[in-house]
Amino acid sequence: MSDPEIPNPPPEHESTAFNAYAGGLSPEQIAAGWHRTWIGGLWEEMGRLQLDYLVAEGLKPGMTLLDVGCGSLRAGVQFIRYLEPGRYYGIDVNAALLDAGYEVELPLVGLQERCPRENLLANGSFEAWRFGRTFDFALAQSVFTHLPANFIRRCLIEMAKGMPEGGRFYATYFECPDDRPDALTLHHEPGGITSYLDRDPYHYRARDLDWLADGLPWTVEHVGDWSHPRDQKMVRFVRRG
Repeated sequence: MSDPEIPNPPPEHESTAFNAYAGGLSPEQIAAGWHRTWIGGLWEEMGRLQLDYLVAEGLKPGMTLLDVGCGSLRAGVQFIRYLEPGRYYGIDVNAALLDAGYEVELPLVGLQERCPRENLLANGSFEAWRFGRTFDFALAQSVFTHLPANFIRRCLIEMAKGMPEGGRFYATYFECPDDRPDALTLHHEPGGITSYLDRDPYHYRARDLDWLADGLPWTVEHVGDWSHPRDQKMVRFVRRG
């Protein structure tokens, strides 16, 4: 009997923690590389971009990094190679993607021994405190793009528990310009992505992120462009004492 037909994966910009993203992947799908497509493709380009950006921001090999929404370790492969062994941690809602990253991608490049399996946590509530340690740097690349506002607020609350004074949490998002506050949809170039006011992928004004961090121990610094191939902007949250 032939294998059942495997359905097509979702378009890259539609992978999200609130629909198929949170589901499992079959061994056949993983063998076909769907764990790379599911997180947006651009495997080498985006992995390297994230490493280069954080290194330019001051990330050192002896520091500890949390990769929020790490998926199948697209950036993780790069960070694990750069950081001292055991200094990389990842958290993601999708356990199947974590397994694919640890069991497929890390052995492929000879890096599995540099990252203990317990450094990867399946958790959909951003509860980084479950690792029992603090982090010098954290990065959420293309996570806020898939989150409604209250989930971003939850993320900022939880991340503040796991970062010391001066710790930096970087996050990307699709930006709505101030002169279009009533935009229901926005088209982003480069990348050709359409974002939405009220559904995934979401867009936000910079001031929306200020509001979501209000009352929390964060100083919000808007970076803006950082050479993202799909026009996502960067914001830096710095932990206050």
